Amino acid sequence: MIELLDSIYNPILGIDPSGRVIICNRSAEEILNRSRDTVLDQTLHSILKNSKLHKILESKKTESIQKLTIGEKTFLSNRTPLTINNQPAGAIAILQDISELESISSDLKHTRMISEELTAIIESSLDGMYVTDGTGRTLRVNMAYERMTGIRREEVIGQTMGDLIKKGLYDESVTLKVMRTGKPESIVQKVVTGKTVVAKGNPIKNDAGQIILIVTSVRDITELSRLQEDLEKIKKCYRNSKIELKQLRAKVRGDGKYIFASKKMVELREYALRLAQVDSTVLITGESGVGKELFAELIHQNSLRRDNPFIKINCATIPENLLESELFGYVPGAFTGAKNSGKAGLFEIADKGTLFLDEIGDLDLSLQAKLLRALQDQQIYRLGDTKPIRVDVRILTATNHNMKKMVAEKKFREDLFFRLNVVPLVVPPLRERKEAIIKFIYFFLEKYNTKYRFNRQISTQASDHLIAYNWPGNVRELENIIERIVVTAKDNLIVLENLPAYIQKNQDPVFFDTGAQSLKKILEGVERRVIGDAIKKGGSTRKAAKILGINQSTVVRKAKQYHLGQ
Repeated sequence: MIELLDSIYNPILGIDPSGRVIICNRSAEEILNRSRDTVLDQTLHSILKNSKLHKILESKKTESIQKLTIGEKTFLSNRTPLTINNQPAGAIAILQDISELESISSDLKHTRMISEELTAIIESSLDGMYVTDGTGRTLRVNMAYERMTGIRREEVIGQTMGDLIKKGLYDESVTLKVMRTGKPESIVQKVVTGKTVVAKGNPIKNDAGQIILIVTSVRDITELSRLQEDLEKIKKCYRNSKIELKQLRAKVRGDGKYIFASKKMVELREYALRLAQVDSTVLITGESGVGKELFAELIHQNSLRRDNPFIKINCATIPENLLESELFGYVPGAFTGAKNSGKAGLFEIADKGTLFLDEIGDLDLSLQAKLLRALQDQQIYRLGDTKPIRVDVRILTATNHNMKKMVAEKKFREDLFFRLNVVPLVVPPLRERKEAIIKFIYFFLEKYNTKYRFNRQISTQASDHLIAYNWPGNVRELENIIERIVVTAKDNLIVLENLPAYIQKNQDPVFFDTGAQSLKKILEGVERRVIGDAIKKGGSTRKAAKILGINQSTVVRKAKQYHLGQ
Protein backbone atom coordinates (compact mmCIF):
# COMPACT_ATOMS: atom_id res chain seq x y z
CA MET A 1 0.00 0.00 0.00
CA ILE A 2 2.83 2.41 0.90
CA GLU A 3 4.55 1.73 -2.45
CA LEU A 4 1.34 2.63 -4.27
CA LEU A 5 0.95 5.91 -2.38
CA ASP A 6 4.63 6.81 -2.92
CA SER A 7 4.22 6.43 -6.66
CA ILE A 8 1.58 9.16 -6.75
CA TYR A 9 3.00 12.62 -7.69
CA ASN A 10 0.57 14.62 -5.55
CA PRO A 11 1.23 14.90 -1.78
CA ILE A 12 -1.28 12.81 0.28
CA LEU A 13 -1.95 13.14 3.99
CA GLY A 14 -4.44 11.15 6.07
CA ILE A 15 -5.55 11.31 9.72
CA ASP A 16 -7.49 9.00 12.01
CA PRO A 17 -10.58 10.11 13.97
CA SER A 18 -8.32 11.52 16.69
CA GLY A 19 -6.45 13.73 14.22
CA ARG A 20 -3.21 11.75 14.22
CA VAL A 21 -1.39 11.23 10.92
CA ILE A 22 -1.82 7.72 9.55
CA ILE A 23 -0.94 8.41 5.86
CA CYS A 24 2.07 10.37 4.49
CA ASN A 25 3.49 9.57 1.06
CA ARG A 26 6.91 10.58 -0.25
CA SER A 27 5.62 13.75 -1.96
CA ALA A 28 4.10 14.80 1.39
CA GLU A 29 7.43 14.21 3.11
CA GLU A 30 9.06 16.65 0.62
CA ILE A 31 6.61 19.47 1.17
CA LEU A 32 6.71 19.00 4.98
CA ASN A 33 10.47 18.67 4.88
CA ARG A 34 10.16 15.81 7.40
CA SER A 35 10.58 12.07 7.20
CA ARG A 36 7.57 9.86 7.37
CA ASP A 37 8.66 8.34 10.68
CA THR A 38 8.59 11.75 12.37
CA VAL A 39 5.18 12.54 10.95
CA LEU A 40 3.19 9.35 11.51
CA ASP A 41 1.22 9.14 14.74
CA GLN A 42 1.64 12.91 15.29
CA THR A 43 -1.34 15.24 15.25
CA LEU A 44 -1.51 16.96 11.89
CA HIS A 45 -2.31 20.26 13.59
CA SER A 46 1.04 20.12 15.40
CA ILE A 47 2.81 19.76 12.06
CA LEU A 48 0.64 22.13 9.95
CA LYS A 49 -0.84 24.92 12.07
CA ASN A 50 -3.13 26.07 9.23
CA SER A 51 -4.47 22.60 8.41
CA LYS A 52 -8.26 22.33 8.32
CA LEU A 53 -8.37 18.57 7.63
CA HIS A 54 -9.67 17.80 11.15
CA LYS A 55 -12.84 19.76 10.34
CA ILE A 56 -13.75 17.09 7.81
CA LEU A 57 -14.07 14.73 10.78
CA GLU A 58 -16.75 17.04 12.17
CA SER A 59 -18.60 17.90 8.95
CA LYS A 60 -18.21 14.47 7.36
CA LYS A 61 -18.43 16.34 4.01
CA THR A 62 -16.01 16.49 1.11
CA GLU A 63 -14.34 19.91 0.49
CA SER A 64 -12.75 20.40 -2.91
CA ILE A 65 -10.31 23.03 -4.18
CA GLN A 66 -9.35 24.67 -0.89
CA LYS A 67 -6.22 26.84 -0.96
CA LEU A 68 -3.43 25.96 1.45
CA THR A 69 -0.01 27.52 2.01
CA ILE A 70 2.88 25.33 3.16
CA GLY A 71 6.16 27.18 3.48
CA GLU A 72 6.58 29.32 0.38
CA LYS A 73 4.37 27.16 -1.80
CA THR A 74 0.65 27.31 -2.45
CA PHE A 75 -1.48 24.19 -2.88
CA LEU A 76 -5.02 23.32 -3.75
CA SER A 77 -6.38 20.74 -1.28
CA ASN A 78 -9.15 18.23 -1.98
CA ARG A 79 -10.29 16.90 1.43
CA THR A 80 -12.68 13.99 1.98
CA PRO A 81 -13.76 11.78 4.96
CA LEU A 82 -12.64 8.11 5.16
CA THR A 83 -15.16 5.43 6.08
CA ILE A 84 -14.61 1.72 6.71
CA ASN A 85 -17.70 -0.48 6.91
CA ASN A 86 -19.75 2.73 7.08
CA GLN A 87 -17.83 3.77 10.16
CA PRO A 88 -15.74 6.99 10.33
CA ALA A 89 -12.09 6.06 9.91
CA GLY A 90 -10.58 9.55 9.54
CA ALA A 91 -9.98 11.99 6.67
CA ILE A 92 -7.62 12.26 3.72
CA ALA A 93 -6.23 15.29 1.80
CA ILE A 94 -4.77 15.22 -1.72
CA LEU A 95 -2.71 18.35 -2.54
CA GLN A 96 -1.90 20.04 -5.89
CA ASP A 97 1.06 22.48 -6.13
CA ILE A 98 -0.19 25.68 -7.79
CA SER A 99 2.73 27.96 -6.86
CA GLU A 100 3.66 28.61 -10.53
CA LEU A 101 0.04 29.21 -11.43
CA GLU A 102 -0.19 31.69 -8.56
CA SER A 103 2.87 33.50 -9.90
CA ILE A 104 1.39 33.55 -13.40
CA SER A 105 -1.89 34.80 -12.00
CA SER A 106 -0.09 37.56 -10.15
CA ASP A 107 1.77 38.50 -13.31
CA LEU A 108 -1.49 38.50 -15.23
CA LYS A 109 -3.07 40.78 -12.66
CA HIS A 110 -0.07 43.10 -12.86
CA THR A 111 -0.17 43.01 -16.65
CA ARG A 112 -3.88 43.69 -16.63
CA MET A 113 -3.34 46.61 -14.28
CA ILE A 114 -0.60 48.04 -16.55
CA SER A 115 -2.83 47.52 -19.59
CA GLU A 116 -5.69 49.33 -17.88
CA GLU A 117 -3.37 52.17 -16.89
CA LEU A 118 -1.99 52.38 -20.44
CA THR A 119 -5.50 52.42 -21.87
CA ALA A 120 -6.47 55.18 -19.45
CA ILE A 121 -3.40 57.23 -20.45
CA ILE A 122 -4.06 56.76 -24.19
CA GLU A 123 -7.74 57.59 -23.84
CA SER A 124 -7.03 60.69 -21.76
CA SER A 125 -4.60 62.10 -24.37
CA LEU A 126 -5.80 65.25 -26.13
CA ASP A 127 -3.85 64.16 -29.21
CA GLY A 128 -5.20 61.38 -31.35
CA MET A 129 -3.37 58.06 -30.91
CA TYR A 130 -3.22 55.35 -33.58
CA VAL A 131 -1.32 52.09 -32.92
CA THR A 132 -0.46 49.35 -35.40
CA ASP A 133 1.70 46.24 -35.25
CA GLY A 134 4.91 45.88 -37.24
CA THR A 135 2.97 44.88 -40.37
CA GLY A 136 0.78 47.99 -40.32
CA ARG A 137 -2.33 46.26 -38.94
CA THR A 138 -4.40 48.52 -36.71
CA LEU A 139 -4.45 47.52 -33.03
CA ARG A 140 -6.10 50.46 -31.29
CA VAL A 141 -7.16 54.11 -31.61
CA ASN A 142 -8.26 56.46 -28.85
CA MET A 143 -11.35 58.60 -28.42
CA ALA A 144 -9.47 61.79 -29.34
CA TYR A 145 -8.60 60.26 -32.72
CA GLU A 146 -12.24 59.35 -33.34
CA ARG A 147 -13.33 62.85 -32.33
CA MET A 148 -10.85 64.80 -34.46
CA THR A 149 -11.01 62.62 -37.60
CA GLY A 150 -14.62 61.46 -37.52
CA ILE A 151 -13.45 57.87 -38.12
CA ARG A 152 -14.74 55.26 -35.64
CA ARG A 153 -12.37 52.63 -34.24
CA GLU A 154 -14.49 49.74 -35.48
CA GLU A 155 -13.88 51.00 -39.03
CA VAL A 156 -10.11 50.51 -38.79
CA ILE A 157 -9.14 48.05 -36.04
CA GLY A 158 -7.86 44.79 -37.52
CA GLN A 159 -7.25 46.29 -40.96
CA THR A 160 -3.90 47.17 -42.54
CA MET A 161 -3.04 50.73 -43.52
CA GLY A 162 -2.55 49.62 -47.12
CA ASP A 163 -6.14 48.35 -47.24
CA LEU A 164 -7.46 51.54 -45.61
CA ILE A 165 -5.72 53.70 -48.22
CA LYS A 166 -7.20 51.56 -51.00
CA LYS A 167 -10.63 52.06 -49.46
CA GLY A 168 -10.07 55.81 -49.56
CA LEU A 169 -10.09 56.51 -45.82
CA TYR A 170 -6.66 58.18 -46.09
CA ASP A 171 -4.66 59.78 -48.89
CA GLU A 172 -1.37 58.45 -47.48
CA SER A 173 -0.04 56.74 -44.34
CA VAL A 174 2.79 57.73 -42.01
CA THR A 175 2.77 54.13 -40.72
CA LEU A 176 3.77 52.79 -44.14
CA LYS A 177 6.45 55.47 -44.36
CA VAL A 178 7.88 54.41 -40.98
CA MET A 179 7.83 50.76 -42.13
CA ARG A 180 9.89 51.74 -45.19
CA THR A 181 12.46 53.93 -43.42
CA GLY A 182 12.56 52.36 -39.97
CA LYS A 183 12.71 55.80 -38.32
CA PRO A 184 10.26 58.46 -37.04
CA GLU A 185 8.35 60.22 -39.84
CA SER A 186 5.80 63.02 -40.15
CA ILE A 187 3.22 63.81 -42.82
CA VAL A 188 0.20 66.04 -43.39
CA GLN A 189 -2.66 63.62 -43.96
CA LYS A 190 -6.15 64.11 -45.36
CA VAL A 191 -8.88 61.73 -44.21
CA VAL A 192 -12.12 60.74 -45.91
CA THR A 193 -14.18 63.01 -43.65
CA GLY A 194 -12.41 66.07 -45.05
CA LYS A 195 -10.23 66.68 -42.02
CA THR A 196 -6.53 67.54 -42.33
CA VAL A 197 -4.18 66.24 -39.63
CA VAL A 198 -0.48 66.13 -38.84
CA ALA A 199 0.51 62.50 -38.21
CA LYS A 200 3.83 61.71 -36.47
CA GLY A 201 4.75 58.02 -36.49
CA ASN A 202 7.35 56.42 -34.20
CA PRO A 203 8.61 52.82 -34.49
CA ILE A 204 9.00 50.56 -31.44
CA LYS A 205 11.60 47.82 -32.00
CA ASN A 206 12.56 44.61 -30.24
CA ASP A 207 16.09 43.61 -29.24
CA ALA A 208 16.70 42.30 -32.77
CA GLY A 209 15.90 45.70 -34.24
CA GLN A 210 12.60 44.58 -35.79
CA ILE A 211 9.60 46.91 -35.69
CA ILE A 212 6.91 45.41 -33.48
CA LEU A 213 4.68 48.45 -33.02
CA ILE A 214 4.17 51.82 -34.69
CA VAL A 215 2.63 54.51 -32.50
CA THR A 216 1.26 57.54 -34.31
CA SER A 217 0.20 60.78 -32.65
CA VAL A 218 -2.31 62.84 -34.61
CA ARG A 219 -3.23 66.52 -34.35
CA ASP A 220 -6.07 68.25 -36.17
CA ILE A 221 -4.83 71.12 -38.35
CA THR A 222 -7.93 71.53 -40.51
CA GLU A 223 -8.38 75.09 -39.29
CA LEU A 224 -4.65 75.77 -39.53
CA SER A 225 -4.66 74.36 -43.07
CA ARG A 226 -7.57 76.63 -43.99
CA LEU A 227 -5.75 79.61 -42.53
CA GLN A 228 -2.62 78.59 -44.47
CA GLU A 229 -4.62 78.47 -47.69
CA ASP A 230 -6.07 81.91 -46.89
CA LEU A 231 -2.55 83.19 -46.20
CA GLU A 232 -1.33 81.83 -49.54
CA LYS A 233 -4.20 83.62 -51.27
CA ILE A 234 -3.30 86.83 -49.46
CA LYS A 235 0.37 86.40 -50.44
CA LYS A 236 -0.66 85.83 -54.05
CA CYS A 237 -2.82 88.95 -54.01
CA TYR A 238 0.07 90.85 -52.42
CA ARG A 239 2.49 89.69 -55.12
CA ASN A 240 0.01 90.61 -57.85
CA SER A 241 -0.56 94.00 -56.21
CA LYS A 242 3.20 94.63 -56.09
CA ILE A 243 3.47 93.84 -59.80
CA GLU A 244 0.53 96.09 -60.61
CA LEU A 245 1.99 98.86 -58.42
CA LYS A 246 5.35 98.60 -60.18
CA GLN A 247 3.61 98.70 -63.54
CA LEU A 248 1.61 101.76 -62.48
CA ARG A 249 4.72 103.52 -61.18
CA ALA A 250 6.51 102.74 -64.41
CA LYS A 251 3.69 104.28 -66.43
CA VAL A 252 3.69 107.40 -64.25
CA ARG A 253 7.39 108.10 -63.75
CA GLY A 254 9.38 105.46 -65.64
CA ASP A 255 11.76 102.82 -64.28
CA GLY A 256 15.07 104.63 -64.01
CA LYS A 257 17.30 102.91 -66.52
CA TYR A 258 14.37 100.96 -68.02
CA ILE A 259 12.46 102.89 -70.70
CA PHE A 260 9.08 101.45 -71.71
CA ALA A 261 7.57 104.16 -73.86
CA SER A 262 5.90 102.07 -76.57
CA LYS A 263 2.83 99.88 -76.19
CA LYS A 264 4.80 96.82 -77.29
CA MET A 265 7.45 97.35 -74.63
CA VAL A 266 4.93 98.06 -71.86
CA GLU A 267 3.22 94.75 -72.68
CA LEU A 268 6.58 93.00 -72.81
CA ARG A 269 7.55 94.48 -69.44
CA GLU A 270 4.33 93.19 -67.85
CA TYR A 271 5.04 89.78 -69.37
CA ALA A 272 8.59 89.82 -67.92
CA LEU A 273 7.26 90.72 -64.45
CA ARG A 274 4.95 87.71 -64.58
CA LEU A 275 7.90 85.50 -65.54
CA ALA A 276 9.82 86.89 -62.55
CA GLN A 277 7.37 85.18 -60.19
CA VAL A 278 8.29 81.68 -61.41
CA ASP A 279 11.58 79.85 -61.90
CA SER A 280 11.14 78.82 -65.53
CA THR A 281 14.08 79.05 -67.92
CA VAL A 282 13.67 82.03 -70.28
CA LEU A 283 15.23 82.48 -73.73
CA ILE A 284 15.39 86.19 -74.65
CA THR A 285 15.80 86.83 -78.38
CA GLY A 286 16.14 89.98 -80.41
CA GLU A 287 18.56 91.97 -82.52
CA SER A 288 21.82 93.22 -81.09
CA GLY A 289 21.35 96.32 -78.93
CA VAL A 290 17.63 95.99 -78.21
CA GLY A 291 18.13 95.57 -74.44
CA LYS A 292 18.00 91.82 -73.86
CA GLU A 293 20.29 92.08 -70.84
CA LEU A 294 18.04 94.71 -69.27
CA PHE A 295 15.10 92.30 -69.46
CA ALA A 296 17.22 89.61 -67.78
CA GLU A 297 18.03 92.07 -64.97
CA LEU A 298 14.37 93.10 -64.74
CA ILE A 299 13.28 89.47 -64.30
CA HIS A 300 15.91 88.77 -61.64
CA GLN A 301 15.33 91.97 -59.65
CA ASN A 302 11.59 91.25 -59.39
CA SER A 303 11.96 87.55 -58.57
CA LEU A 304 12.20 85.74 -55.24
CA ARG A 305 15.92 85.39 -55.97
CA ARG A 306 16.51 89.16 -56.06
CA ASP A 307 18.51 89.14 -52.81
CA ASN A 308 20.92 86.54 -54.24
CA PRO A 309 23.56 86.87 -57.00
CA PHE A 310 22.77 87.89 -60.56
CA ILE A 311 25.73 86.58 -62.57
CA LYS A 312 26.07 87.30 -66.28
CA ILE A 313 28.54 86.05 -68.85
CA ASN A 314 28.85 86.64 -72.59
CA CYS A 315 29.49 83.26 -74.22
CA ALA A 316 30.82 84.94 -77.36
CA THR A 317 33.60 86.95 -75.71
CA ILE A 318 35.40 84.15 -73.81
CA PRO A 319 37.57 81.58 -75.63
CA GLU A 320 36.13 78.09 -75.72
CA ASN A 321 38.97 76.57 -73.68
CA LEU A 322 38.39 79.09 -70.86
CA LEU A 323 34.60 79.21 -70.94
CA GLU A 324 34.16 75.73 -69.45
CA SER A 325 36.33 76.54 -66.44
CA GLU A 326 34.52 79.87 -66.02
CA LEU A 327 31.15 78.14 -65.94
CA PHE A 328 31.98 75.03 -63.92
CA GLY A 329 35.20 75.89 -62.08
CA TYR A 330 38.16 73.57 -61.55
CA VAL A 331 40.12 71.75 -58.86
CA PRO A 332 43.85 72.30 -58.13
CA GLY A 333 46.05 70.90 -60.91
CA ALA A 334 43.15 70.41 -63.33
CA PHE A 335 45.23 71.88 -66.17
CA THR A 336 48.42 73.81 -66.80
CA GLY A 337 48.14 77.24 -65.23
CA ALA A 338 45.32 76.28 -62.86
CA LYS A 339 45.41 77.98 -59.46
CA ASN A 340 46.71 75.84 -56.63
CA SER A 341 43.58 76.65 -54.66
CA GLY A 342 41.21 75.72 -57.49
CA LYS A 343 38.35 77.98 -58.51
CA ALA A 344 34.58 78.05 -58.15
CA GLY A 345 32.62 78.35 -61.40
CA LEU A 346 29.82 80.80 -62.14
CA PHE A 347 27.22 78.11 -61.45
CA GLU A 348 28.48 77.85 -57.86
CA ILE A 349 28.78 81.62 -57.46
CA ALA A 350 25.21 82.09 -58.69
CA ASP A 351 23.80 79.46 -56.30
CA LYS A 352 20.31 80.49 -55.07
CA GLY A 353 20.41 83.32 -57.64
CA THR A 354 20.26 83.79 -61.41
CA LEU A 355 22.82 82.98 -64.11
CA PHE A 356 22.41 84.96 -67.35
CA LEU A 357 24.11 83.40 -70.37
CA ASP A 358 24.25 86.06 -73.09
CA GLU A 359 24.92 85.10 -76.72
CA ILE A 360 24.05 81.47 -75.93
CA GLY A 361 23.96 80.72 -79.66
CA ASP A 362 27.77 81.05 -79.78
CA LEU A 363 28.29 78.22 -77.26
CA ASP A 364 30.44 75.36 -78.55
CA LEU A 365 28.67 72.02 -79.13
CA SER A 366 30.79 70.19 -76.53
CA LEU A 367 29.88 72.77 -73.90
CA GLN A 368 26.25 72.58 -74.94
CA ALA A 369 26.21 68.92 -73.83
CA LYS A 370 27.69 69.79 -70.43
CA LEU A 371 25.28 72.68 -69.95
CA LEU A 372 22.35 70.39 -70.77
CA ARG A 373 23.51 67.86 -68.16
CA ALA A 374 23.88 70.60 -65.56
CA LEU A 375 20.34 71.83 -66.24
CA GLN A 376 18.87 68.32 -66.12
CA ASP A 377 20.74 67.08 -63.03
CA GLN A 378 20.89 70.42 -61.17
CA GLN A 379 24.49 69.62 -60.36
CA ILE A 380 27.87 70.39 -61.91
CA TYR A 381 31.37 68.92 -61.89
CA ARG A 382 34.44 71.09 -61.57
CA LEU A 383 37.12 70.38 -64.16
CA GLY A 384 39.31 67.55 -62.90
CA ASP A 385 36.80 66.43 -60.27
CA THR A 386 34.43 63.46 -60.07
CA LYS A 387 32.43 64.73 -57.12
CA PRO A 388 29.16 66.43 -58.11
CA ILE A 389 28.18 69.81 -56.62
CA ARG A 390 24.47 70.55 -56.16
CA VAL A 391 23.40 73.98 -57.43
CA ASP A 392 20.15 75.90 -57.25
CA VAL A 393 20.34 78.37 -60.12
CA ARG A 394 17.75 79.96 -62.40
CA ILE A 395 18.98 80.14 -65.99
CA LEU A 396 18.20 83.08 -68.28
CA THR A 397 19.70 83.11 -71.79
CA ALA A 398 19.78 85.53 -74.70
CA THR A 399 20.81 85.48 -78.35
CA ASN A 400 20.47 87.48 -81.55
CA HIS A 401 20.72 84.30 -83.66
CA ASN A 402 17.87 82.42 -85.31
CA MET A 403 18.00 79.42 -82.97
CA LYS A 404 15.58 77.28 -84.95
CA LYS A 405 17.75 77.70 -88.02
CA MET A 406 20.86 76.80 -86.00
CA VAL A 407 19.13 73.65 -84.73
CA ALA A 408 18.18 72.71 -88.31
CA GLU A 409 21.79 73.23 -89.40
CA LYS A 410 23.06 71.05 -86.49
CA LYS A 411 24.93 74.03 -85.02
CA PHE A 412 22.90 73.90 -81.80
CA ARG A 413 21.58 70.90 -79.90
CA GLU A 414 17.84 70.48 -80.29
CA ASP A 415 17.41 69.03 -76.77
CA LEU A 416 19.25 71.98 -75.22
CA PHE A 417 17.22 74.46 -77.31
CA PHE A 418 13.96 73.00 -75.98
CA ARG A 419 15.38 73.06 -72.46
CA LEU A 420 16.30 76.75 -72.75
CA ASN A 421 13.24 77.83 -74.72
CA VAL A 422 10.72 76.91 -72.01
CA VAL A 423 9.46 80.49 -72.06
CA PRO A 424 10.49 82.68 -75.02
CA LEU A 425 10.71 86.46 -74.73
CA VAL A 426 11.16 88.34 -78.02
CA VAL A 427 12.33 91.96 -77.80
CA PRO A 428 11.29 93.98 -80.89
CA PRO A 429 13.81 96.20 -82.68
CA LEU A 430 13.76 99.96 -82.13
CA ARG A 431 12.46 100.65 -85.66
CA GLU A 432 9.21 98.85 -84.71
CA ARG A 433 8.64 101.18 -81.75
CA LYS A 434 9.53 104.61 -83.08
CA GLU A 435 7.26 106.33 -80.59
CA ALA A 436 9.83 105.36 -77.93
CA ILE A 437 12.78 107.04 -79.67
CA ILE A 438 12.03 110.57 -78.47
CA LYS A 439 11.90 109.40 -74.85
CA PHE A 440 15.21 107.56 -75.31
CA ILE A 441 16.73 110.72 -76.80
CA TYR A 442 15.87 112.85 -73.77
CA PHE A 443 16.74 110.07 -71.33
CA PHE A 444 20.27 109.69 -72.77
CA LEU A 445 20.60 113.45 -73.19
CA GLU A 446 19.99 113.92 -69.47
CA LYS A 447 22.31 111.02 -68.62
CA TYR A 448 25.30 112.44 -70.49
CA ASN A 449 24.59 116.05 -69.56
CA THR A 450 24.87 114.92 -65.95
CA LYS A 451 27.94 112.78 -66.61
CA TYR A 452 29.89 115.50 -68.44
CA ARG A 453 28.32 118.48 -66.62
CA PHE A 454 26.80 119.99 -69.79
CA ASN A 455 23.42 121.54 -70.46
CA ARG A 456 22.81 120.41 -74.02
CA GLN A 457 19.39 120.70 -75.67
CA ILE A 458 18.34 119.27 -79.01
CA SER A 459 16.53 121.01 -81.85
CA THR A 460 13.29 119.71 -83.29
CA GLN A 461 14.88 119.13 -86.68
CA ALA A 462 17.72 117.07 -85.17
CA SER A 463 15.39 114.96 -83.07
CA ASP A 464 13.06 114.40 -86.04
CA HIS A 465 15.94 113.01 -88.07
CA LEU A 466 16.94 110.75 -85.18
CA ILE A 467 13.36 109.47 -85.03
CA ALA A 468 13.30 108.88 -88.77
CA TYR A 469 16.54 106.88 -88.82
CA ASN A 470 16.16 103.08 -89.06
CA TRP A 471 18.56 102.23 -86.16
CA PRO A 472 20.06 98.90 -87.21
CA GLY A 473 22.07 99.00 -83.97
CA ASN A 474 18.91 99.66 -81.95
CA VAL A 475 19.04 101.31 -78.49
CA ARG A 476 22.76 100.74 -78.08
CA GLU A 477 23.48 102.64 -81.31
CA LEU A 478 21.11 105.46 -80.29
CA GLU A 479 22.82 105.85 -76.89
CA ASN A 480 26.26 105.93 -78.48
CA ILE A 481 25.21 108.66 -80.91
CA ILE A 482 23.62 110.77 -78.16
CA GLU A 483 26.81 110.56 -76.11
CA ARG A 484 28.89 111.49 -79.19
CA ILE A 485 26.85 114.57 -80.09
CA VAL A 486 26.71 115.73 -76.45
CA VAL A 487 30.50 115.75 -76.14
CA THR A 488 31.22 117.03 -79.69
CA ALA A 489 28.61 119.80 -80.08
CA LYS A 490 30.06 123.31 -79.93
CA ASP A 491 26.93 124.95 -78.60
CA ASN A 492 24.34 123.94 -76.03
CA LEU A 493 21.73 123.49 -78.76
CA ILE A 494 22.29 120.31 -80.78
CA VAL A 495 21.26 120.93 -84.37
CA LEU A 496 21.00 118.79 -87.49
CA GLU A 497 24.59 119.53 -88.48
CA ASN A 498 25.83 117.91 -85.25
CA LEU A 499 24.39 114.54 -86.27
CA PRO A 500 26.40 111.95 -88.21
CA ALA A 501 26.23 112.50 -91.98
CA TYR A 502 24.41 109.24 -92.68
CA ILE A 503 21.57 110.35 -90.39
CA GLN A 504 21.48 113.86 -91.88
CA LYS A 505 20.97 112.39 -95.35
CA ASN A 506 17.59 110.91 -94.44
CA GLN A 507 14.70 112.52 -96.29
CA ASP A 508 12.19 114.79 -94.56
CA PRO A 509 11.57 112.86 -91.37
CA VAL A 510 7.94 113.88 -91.05
CA PHE A 511 7.02 111.90 -94.14
CA PHE A 512 9.77 109.28 -93.83
CA ASP A 513 8.49 105.73 -94.04
CA THR A 514 4.88 106.79 -93.68
CA GLY A 515 3.72 103.34 -94.71
CA ALA A 516 4.98 102.02 -91.37
CA GLN A 517 3.15 104.70 -89.34
CA SER A 518 -0.48 105.31 -88.47
CA LEU A 519 -2.19 108.56 -89.48
CA LYS A 520 -2.17 109.63 -85.83
CA LYS A 521 1.62 109.26 -85.64
CA ILE A 522 2.12 111.17 -88.88
CA LEU A 523 -0.08 114.02 -87.63
CA GLU A 524 1.73 114.06 -84.28
CA GLY A 525 5.03 114.34 -86.17
CA VAL A 526 3.77 117.29 -88.19
CA GLU A 527 2.39 118.96 -85.05
CA ARG A 528 5.64 118.44 -83.18
CA ARG A 529 7.69 119.88 -86.07
CA VAL A 530 5.47 122.96 -86.49
CA ILE A 531 5.29 123.80 -82.76
CA GLY A 532 9.02 123.25 -82.36
CA ASP A 533 9.83 125.57 -85.26
CA ALA A 534 7.46 128.24 -83.89
CA ILE A 535 9.08 128.14 -80.45
CA LYS A 536 12.53 128.33 -82.07
CA LYS A 537 11.52 131.27 -84.25
CA GLY A 538 9.61 133.20 -81.57
CA GLY A 539 11.95 132.36 -78.71
CA SER A 540 9.08 131.77 -76.25
CA THR A 541 5.82 129.88 -75.97
CA ARG A 542 3.89 133.17 -75.86
CA LYS A 543 5.32 134.33 -79.19
CA ALA A 544 4.98 130.81 -80.65
CA ALA A 545 1.28 130.86 -79.73
CA LYS A 546 0.91 134.22 -81.48
CA ILE A 547 2.66 132.89 -84.63
CA LEU A 548 0.43 129.80 -84.72
CA GLY A 549 -2.78 131.60 -83.69
CA ILE A 550 -3.45 129.32 -80.68
CA ASN A 551 -3.49 129.73 -76.91
CA GLN A 552 -0.18 129.83 -75.05
CA SER A 553 -1.44 127.07 -72.69
CA THR A 554 -1.82 124.79 -75.72
CA VAL A 555 1.75 125.51 -76.81
CA VAL A 556 3.06 124.83 -73.28
CA ARG A 557 1.12 121.56 -73.07
CA LYS A 558 2.26 120.37 -76.50
CA ALA A 559 5.88 121.40 -75.86
CA LYS A 560 5.86 119.31 -72.68
CA GLN A 561 4.21 116.40 -74.49
CA TYR A 562 6.82 116.40 -77.28
CA HIS A 563 9.80 117.27 -75.04
CA LEU A 564 10.47 120.46 -76.98
CA GLY A 565 13.25 122.64 -75.58
CA GLN A 566 12.94 126.47 -75.58
